[in-house]
Amino acid sequence: MGNLKAIKREGTSSGSTNKLRATGFIPAILYGGKNPNLKISIEKKAVRDIINSDNFLSKVLELEIEGKKEKVLPRDISYHVVSEEPIHIDFMRVVSGKKIILEIPVKFINHPDSPGLKRGGVLNIVRRMVELKCPAENIPDDITIDLTGTDIGTSLKISSVKLPENVIPTITDRDFVIATVAAPTIIKEPEKPAEETTEGVEGEAPAEGTEAVAKDGDPAKKDEKGKEAAAGEKKPAGEKKPAGDKKPEDKKTAEKK
Repeated sequence: MGNLKAIKREGTSSGSTNKLRATGFIPAILYGGKNPNLKISIEKKAVRDIINSDNFLSKVLELEIEGKKEKVLPRDISYHVVSEEPIHIDFMRVVSGKKIILEIPVKFINHPDSPGLKRGGVLNIVRRMVELKCPAENIPDDITIDLTGTDIGTSLKISSVKLPENVIPTITDRDFVIATVAAPTIIKEPEKPAEETTEGVEGEAPAEGTEAVAKDGDPAKKDEKGKEAAAGEKKPAGEKKPAGDKKPEDKKTAEKK
């Protein structure tokens, strides 16, 4: 159980809370039980390591306020949107005899003793947290799953987990899976079947044939164009010769006249 020291805070304005944060403290509130809500602040460096743990929101802490100690449970934490620094924490008093619903982290042990993992299998984690209903005085730090003897194809269900006394999962209608030991996944490139190669060769033949027809057709088109060009060079049958092209005899006759 972790121990934290807290101090009461009087100011509730945004200016006073910002001043607290600037001096290395995190504003917080303590609620629950028969006592009234209490505004407190906690030194950031004292709680930094606890905040970063997986079970921070399910770990019972002992909070000391002005010499008086209380068991509390962190229920919520707010972070700054830009700096991601913690800016507020909600603590709930732990009242003996009451049951609390919490998400408890799952921890896996003895990986080297799993035959399935030794043979290249993969631990496929379905649930990293499991919601449990726990007595306030008997909250587990984590759910421990032993991988000893697990082979490929093994499903680790909630029924295989030994939970503390009076601790039960909130899901009671089925024996849900927490993790499995799955077969290794190796991706191989598929080999091309022989039929595909044959089809590719056969598919090229029509293309060659088409190309051959086009080549053969080119000379024919050229010949047609040549004929058209030759025909265009011949003068039409009814075309008259220009006047300057008269024969010499015609000139003499004209002079005599």
